Amino acid sequence: MNTSLATPASPSIFRQFYALTKPRVVQLIVFCALIGMVLAVPGLPSWDELRLMILACMGIWLVAGAAAAFNCLVEQGIDAKMKRTAWRPTAKGELADWQTLLFSALLCLAGSVLLYVWVNPLTMWLTFATFVGYAVVYTVILKPLTPQNIVIGGASGAMPPVLGWAAMTGEVGPEALILFLIIFLWTPPHFWALALYRVEDYRQSGLPMLPVTHGNEFTRLQILLYTLVLFAACLMPFVFGMSSWLYLAAACVLSLGFFVHAFKLWRDYSDALARKTFRFSLIHLSALFAALLLDHYLL
Repeated sequence: MNTSLATPASPSIFRQFYALTKPRVVQLIVFCALIGMVLAVPGLPSWDELRLMILACMGIWLVAGAAAAFNCLVEQGIDAKMKRTAWRPTAKGELADWQTLLFSALLCLAGSVLLYVWVNPLTMWLTFATFVGYAVVYTVILKPLTPQNIVIGGASGAMPPVLGWAAMTGEVGPEALILFLIIFLWTPPHFWALALYRVEDYRQSGLPMLPVTHGNEFTRLQILLYTLVLFAACLMPFVFGMSSWLYLAAACVLSLGFFVHAFKLWRDYSDALARKTFRFSLIHLSALFAALLLDHYLL
């Protein structure tokens, strides 16, 4: 038998469902939520606080995975037209709609019950509101209607530190809102850098992304301006007294690096530089929050 002509085996059903949860995105969400939890607790957490953090992370992971799966269901037609997303099980027709919807509902229910019973009702309701904001308001309403979709819808993506803070304190403090603001302002330049070098995908999909509706040059200017505003927001934890010089130094270096990438992109565009800017944006947010974590424990 000529094995070179054999059809590649389909991924297992477990891998297909796991792929629907967008693991890398959800990992970043849980990491940001964990930062909110840690910063809400002075000093090292007790065993009870550590247990609460673990339960809250599990609940947030489940609901975030449910939102990602619902997003895959709604956008399966769009995903099939885009190289970046055509591999998803829903886009390839490997999972039936009812399977994806049931999977999303079960994850959301399990996560919500876990948060309500073992964490606190406020965290559950905030997490569920985030699910609705992303899966319904952003995915169904905003994304196909306006090029400002990622700006308005970015509020859902900025919620994880607020969820983490609420999990540990039972309230939403100003510190949590500062962390929310940082992610809210980080999201547009991060996403638009991706949209620049994927513009043909978005044009083919029919989605009104900023590079499609307003062009490459306008989008590059918006990225540059957002990195300036983001720079200021990243200084707020130090100004508000949430952190000390260690975080301040990291925030200045990382935010300056993001601005330099955006400036180069604005001056002389290339797909390679857009990719580099997108990748640096991921480093920026992860390293910024890691610096907050180190600052909290070391100083």
